[in-house]
Amino acid sequence: MFLIQQPCEFSSLAYLFGCAGKAQAMAVDVHLYEVDRFIEMAEEKGAEITHVVDTHVHADHKSGGPELAKRTGAKYVLHESAPVKHPFHPVAHGDRLELGNVSAEVLHTPGHTDDSICLLVTDHSRTDEPWFLITGHTLFPGGVGRPDLHGREREMAEKLYDSLFGPILSLPDHIEILAGAEAGSVCGGGISGKPMSTLGFEKRHNSGLIREREKFVEIIASIELPPVEEIQEFYSFNTGA
Repeated sequence: MFLIQQPCEFSSLAYLFGCAGKAQAMAVDVHLYEVDRFIEMAEEKGAEITHVVDTHVHADHKSGGPELAKRTGAKYVLHESAPVKHPFHPVAHGDRLELGNVSAEVLHTPGHTDDSICLLVTDHSRTDEPWFLITGHTLFPGGVGRPDLHGREREMAEKLYDSLFGPILSLPDHIEILAGAEAGSVCGGGISGKPMSTLGFEKRHNSGLIREREKFVEIIASIELPPVEEIQEFYSFNTGA
């Protein structure tokens, strides 16, 4: 398989990965101005982009997902609960997206937003055990996603706790974490400048992974982070409102 981590504006991270042998690729969390670059990267790998995924409806940048899907003929993938008006391919928890010898299992992980998903990726040419987790804005090296973007801070912090301590942290410690942002992003607190980690390391050293539920909700819901600039403009653009 191949994997490219693409730094973007606003300290975001996007991804292109897939199966070199079967020449199929998936693009994740692509910014609007990066569409041409992702088409070029796929061509350099000799791969067709068959799936374009947004891990959630973004509030910090304009998504290039619909445009990239239109230009490549790929499926534009969002969780089935995504509040958008434009057409998309809906997925639910446990669904699996196939890319030749590579697969990505969808984990519904609400908390940062209601429609947030993570992608558990396996390279079946090596093993049928999953290798890494694309975590979007749910879990970062050093921090967790902010739950206050659209109000309902405590309710969303409770959902975030259940997502983190349920489907995510129940995975094996060796699973690599590939987050949707690095230090400098306003979508979470305490994010490390190192753009990848492992679940085992985060379980031991991530200050946002507070195991006591009420304490987690109290602390995470009350963290004050800078407002996302033009949040309503970005959100309206991405939902098609």
